[in-house]
Amino acid sequence: MIEVLFSDSACGSFKMAQHCGEGKHQSGCISVIVSHTDGSKPTKEELDAVQREAEEKARLAWETAIPLDGNPSDIYGFGLALNVGDISEKEQGSKRERTLEHLFSIYPKNVSNQLSQQILKKANENLNMVRERAKAGESLRIWYSNQPDELCGLYWFMDQLTQWEIPDNQVFMVKLPDWETDEAGRMIQKSGWGEAEPEEWHRYLSLETPIPAAFRQGRASNWQTLRGENAPLRAMLNGQLVSMPETLYDGFILREIAAEGDEFQEARVVGRVLGKYRLGIGDAWVALRIEEMIRAGELKALSSAPEDMPTYHRMLRKCAQE
Repeated sequence: MIEVLFSDSACGSFKMAQHCGEGKHQSGCISVIVSHTDGSKPTKEELDAVQREAEEKARLAWETAIPLDGNPSDIYGFGLALNVGDISEKEQGSKRERTLEHLFSIYPKNVSNQLSQQILKKANENLNMVRERAKAGESLRIWYSNQPDELCGLYWFMDQLTQWEIPDNQVFMVKLPDWETDEAGRMIQKSGWGEAEPEEWHRYLSLETPIPAAFRQGRASNWQTLRGENAPLRAMLNGQLVSMPETLYDGFILREIAAEGDEFQEARVVGRVLGKYRLGIGDAWVALRIEEMIRAGELKALSSAPEDMPTYHRMLRKCAQE
């Protein structure tokens, strides 16, 4: 079975899931972060207790896990960030590379150009390999969610499939549930497959369904419409993947900036936007929008990030508006 996913983190977790639960659990691989709302430093006893709890949870998860089996060579990732930037190209090329470079520009020097080239090259190689294997009769299973990047990936991939003339009974999909309940009965939500733990993947196999031709053709048509509109962003609104302006998420960012004092840590705002609103975007987009606010004179950078850290690890000041 060919496994198709749309994020690097999902691919990594899936590879681990193929052999999760086999052999003895290896302890000492868990690290924890503990913080207090009042800013005080946690005690050693608190850290040890949280570490023990995390280790025990990981051990139980490993011992009850069911391996997915399969081979890592069957996993193909397409982390192209298609929810952002120019998508007018029929085949992913220089325009997609420039979009990736722009997103990665917030990371340490010399990362953006090299990483964007590697991602694009690997994605095109993966696409060629999947096409060859599918045309040879192998089945495909596509994992997606309502996270904008994964949904864009699905639409784009459906457009590819319509050109390959693969039989309906050869293609399957698994959609991440919008919400689930944990063992304590609490509701939990994952924004995308990248948040699935290795020991969880086997539970989702029961959600696998065939992809009918109408679904393929409909999503391929949706992708062509989005390509024609070629907006700066694509987002989920009212259950639909739609083209949107680049300012779409600015209100959430400004709301968190307003909660800060005159001087504040940019990283704290980025973290709250991602964790609080679960918009399906990454730190790069939030940081780039804050950079636009700096250019517009709404904010001022008071320091620079360390060379080995993303640009948003710095102090900012609010500028008085006339």
